[in-house]
Amino acid sequence: MDKLLEVKDLAISFKTREGEVQAIRGVSFHVDKGETLAIVGESGSGKSVTSQAVMQLIPQPHGIYKRGEIWFDGQQLLGKTEKQMQRIRGKEIGMIFQDPMTSLNPTMKVGKQITEVLHAHEKMSRQAAYRRAVELLDLVGIPAPEQRFHQFPHEFSGGMRQRVVIAIALAANPKLLIADEPTTALDVTIQAQILELMKDLQQKIGTAIIFITHDLGVVAKMADRVAVMYAGQIVETGTAEEIFYDPRHPYTWGLLASMPSLDGQGGKLASIPGTPPDLIRLPKGDAFALRSAYAMKIDYKEEPPLYRVSDTHFVKSWLMHPHAPAAIPPEAVARKRRHLEEVYDHPVLVES
Repeated sequence: MDKLLEVKDLAISFKTREGEVQAIRGVSFHVDKGETLAIVGESGSGKSVTSQAVMQLIPQPHGIYKRGEIWFDGQQLLGKTEKQMQRIRGKEIGMIFQDPMTSLNPTMKVGKQITEVLHAHEKMSRQAAYRRAVELLDLVGIPAPEQRFHQFPHEFSGGMRQRVVIAIALAANPKLLIADEPTTALDVTIQAQILELMKDLQQKIGTAIIFITHDLGVVAKMADRVAVMYAGQIVETGTAEEIFYDPRHPYTWGLLASMPSLDGQGGKLASIPGTPPDLIRLPKGDAFALRSAYAMKIDYKEEPPLYRVSDTHFVKSWLMHPHAPAAIPPEAVARKRRHLEEVYDHPVLVES
């Protein structure tokens, strides 16, 4: 497939009084046209900073682009002026943020917030923008869109506000949609509705999606490919099938094993011991070594390279070295995967 977005060896740091926070450390990934890439990991792993870097929203001057390239639809985004990026944001790349109430202007009617995007990027007349806004509200499943057009954000429920945010993000038919934990603030019923909405809209308009989340249940429902982030690096990447059925990194095992089972049959809830490393004072070697039951001596001395498992599956772990001892994922990993299959119907993967 054709690559729509390609990030190469991206490194970003932030200046603080305590020192330089190495938030992103050599991240590389790509998104093909029309596909969904899920970026998963704990809080502080670098997921949101990566998405903000694509949108060129890293705060200056504290944020520093150390190195790397960001190619979108054949153009290099790093180095573009703010005016140039304003023509890309919303028009070429849309973004859905985590909390819809903070994304929307509480003093402005929701219809006006949609038509602003249409006026800015599509140069529509007032009447044409109104008709398109009503169509978008209807498209994202908001009843009585003509009436809702004239209402304020506080008159909508949390799920309906998130639908408005999605309508704004889709207003100019972007080629790429970045969804930064868009369902975290919603209850599970509304979350399922929003996920179904996004899948349905993607099939209708063909938009590629970067879905940022810590919820592997969401990943099982949404993703074509998965990138697992830890301490500012991608430690494993592969198709959804490879990540769920053949995970190779101990951190991925930990994420899978720590998923709760709502049926009560999952046994004791597993957790990943310890805490993420200090990104100002990173430990030598593998950043996950201190939390891993599979760490070897070399993990405390040298950072592992990226090993190729298949054409689509790559793992950053010394366990992949030919001379490393065999390591078997904990039983909880297979148990939680079986639970996902029961919840989402076998298999856990989205249809291709």
